[in-house]
Amino acid sequence: MIKKIVAFDERFSRYLYTHRLSAKADKWLRLYTRLGDGYVWALIVVLILAFYGPMFLAQVLAQVFPSLVASLALYWIVKLSTKRPRPFVAIPEFKALVPPLDKYSFPSGHTMNNLAIATTVLLAVPAAGAVMMALPLTWGFLRVYFGVHWLTDVIGGFVLGVVSFAIGHLVWIFALAPLVSGYFQG
Repeated sequence: MIKKIVAFDERFSRYLYTHRLSAKADKWLRLYTRLGDGYVWALIVVLILAFYGPMFLAQVLAQVFPSLVASLALYWIVKLSTKRPRPFVAIPEFKALVPPLDKYSFPSGHTMNNLAIATTVLLAVPAAGAVMMALPLTWGFLRVYFGVHWLTDVIGGFVLGVVSFAIGHLVWIFALAPLVSGYFQG
């Protein structure tokens, strides 16, 4: 089964790598992908602050914190346990067309960590809706397109991002929210 997954990943990556968009499109997609390095969250913080105020922002950040901690913990445990080589390492003719943030491939941290945060923000700010969920998924797919992840890294990142959100949300509900509820009520 693992060999079939690896073979599928390689075929899919080779297809994307050999079917490039225009150089201009690639340039814009690289910039968009870099937003997944964490830069977009500064904009989200400013927007929440502008539309909802500092107290609401503090509450959202407090809810994000346990999801982010869970995500980073799971990310490093899985990443260092699997030590899956990135496509540009496994396939000699590939080059990393965007900079990888660490050495190993599985899971996609761009998908996992951003999805854990996006899901938490979505719960607090439903108006963010589809955009909040689409960002991590498109970033993950573009990381495959640019040769730094396999498709199954993105799928694994998606699953682990949801798990991270669930863990973080449970920690928030049962441990942290009762501790800070007086602070946010006035």
